[in-house]
Amino acid sequence: MVTVTDKVTDKVRRNKGYLVFTVVVIVVAAAVDQLSKALILAGMEPGEVVPLIGDWFRFHLVFNPGAAFSFGTSFTWVFAAIQLIFVVGILWHSPRVDGRLAALGLALVAGGAAGNLTDRLFRDPGFFVGHVVDFISVGDFAVFNVADSCITVGVAVFLLSALLDARAESRATEVAA
Repeated sequence: MVTVTDKVTDKVRRNKGYLVFTVVVIVVAAAVDQLSKALILAGMEPGEVVPLIGDWFRFHLVFNPGAAFSFGTSFTWVFAAIQLIFVVGILWHSPRVDGRLAALGLALVAGGAAGNLTDRLFRDPGFFVGHVVDFISVGDFAVFNVADSCITVGVAVFLLSALLDARAESRATEVAA
């Protein structure tokens, strides 16, 4: 016979697994971001453009003091603080996450935030106000990086998880009624 205590113990054990999973995904995402930036910095000069698929997909090395689309270039320290809050908040919340898909989404967001936060902490012009290395350019869209991609995909995965959870809960309610 399965008791309530057994169910709670199983959920705690499973959620601790999500904490480990979340930390691993954060570390991998941030490491891949930083590695990609190191490779680009080693092979390109600021402002240089390297076409990969015609003029549609190219590497274009720029340093961004702001957020997406170079928004808020005077508030670099604010973006650093927000990224730090996201990383810490997601790590703190991860043991409470109920589902691997939700954990993956949150971890990708935190990993991307950690990658860009690393730039803001350790790149010129200085600690907490460093400029983010961006180098991926698609069409006429903004120039971005792997961390930005992780954040975008992470938000999409988390929203998908929420939609699937809501759908499953709705079906469970229908069956119970």
